[in-house]
Amino acid sequence: MNIAALIVTADPALADGLLRLAAAADAHAEVAYGADEARAAWTWPALILVGADLAQEVAAAALPRRPGVVLVAAEEATAETYRMAVAISAQDVAVLPDHEAWLVDAFATAGEPEGTWGATVCVVGARGGAGASVLAAALGLSAAGTGLRTLLVDADPFGGGVDLMLGLEGHEGVRWHDLAERRGRLSTATLREALPRCGDLSVLSWRRGEPVTVADEAVLSLFDAAVRGFDLVIVDVPRYPGEIGRAALRAADVTFLLVPAEVRATVAADGLSRALRRDTADLRLIVQGPAPGGLTPEIVAKALELPHAGAYERDRRLPAAVEEGDLARLCRRGPLTDFCDGVLADLALQPYAYREQAA
Repeated sequence: MNIAALIVTADPALADGLLRLAAAADAHAEVAYGADEARAAWTWPALILVGADLAQEVAAAALPRRPGVVLVAAEEATAETYRMAVAISAQDVAVLPDHEAWLVDAFATAGEPEGTWGATVCVVGARGGAGASVLAAALGLSAAGTGLRTLLVDADPFGGGVDLMLGLEGHEGVRWHDLAERRGRLSTATLREALPRCGDLSVLSWRRGEPVTVADEAVLSLFDAAVRGFDLVIVDVPRYPGEIGRAALRAADVTFLLVPAEVRATVAADGLSRALRRDTADLRLIVQGPAPGGLTPEIVAKALELPHAGAYERDRRLPAAVEEGDLARLCRRGPLTDFCDGVLADLALQPYAYREQAA
């Protein structure tokens, strides 16, 4: 039985209220109106919600002890409420309407399969105009083109918006401003549906105007939902990362430092790489040509003492494509796309559906 939660109650009002919360979490829940009816499905769902009206009946039925059982009461919890919770081996007690938000989070958690974590990659430029945002977007387009559910996150509130490069600035959907005060667990299905996207590439950027301050809890909630619901999360991190950028760096499986093959950019990258190492465990170098002074990627890698993840030549068509919001068309083929394909191949990512089956 493919259900996330089982609601055990004979109270129609309680059943309707809990089904409404399940719908808000985009989780499939069913109702059992007695202990005997609950017995058939007791071991399957991740979450069991037992109404206080049937707690004694469930306790008398001696159903197997299991995790994920919650006693739900429609009025203030008393000593008797907690006694009933112990009798049915419940791990939590929820009181309506006070704990509605907590229950929505519980439903959302129950509705998502275990073991389906995606990878997080950060991209940082050694200097302004290095092309880190373009590289991050190109990696996202390449990943989405292979069928990976990909999320491109713009962590730079003053960067102008990665959605502009992809022609998505006019698309309806959630931006950081809408998540700024988010509390609690965020449903991955809701997130995927709410974001602007281009094929399998979803984008979280900023609205025009003055940026908002995003609460730490909202940042953590977003990245938690992102790795649960996407195969790959790519974060465009500014050189001065802020709270969003630092949270992304700490969550990153790999961080790529993009360095133009120039002396000043290499010197700048030396200090930046030392700062990045405080927040990210795996820092790798990408060198972008052409080199006006003949500086080779090998020399840059040796100077920075970083593992070299590859090099590519800047495409002369990029400035016009970025200006026109036409990066997706340019990235259908070309040297940048070939380079991104190679980087993604090295990461050996698995599509969501494959990971879900493996789990």
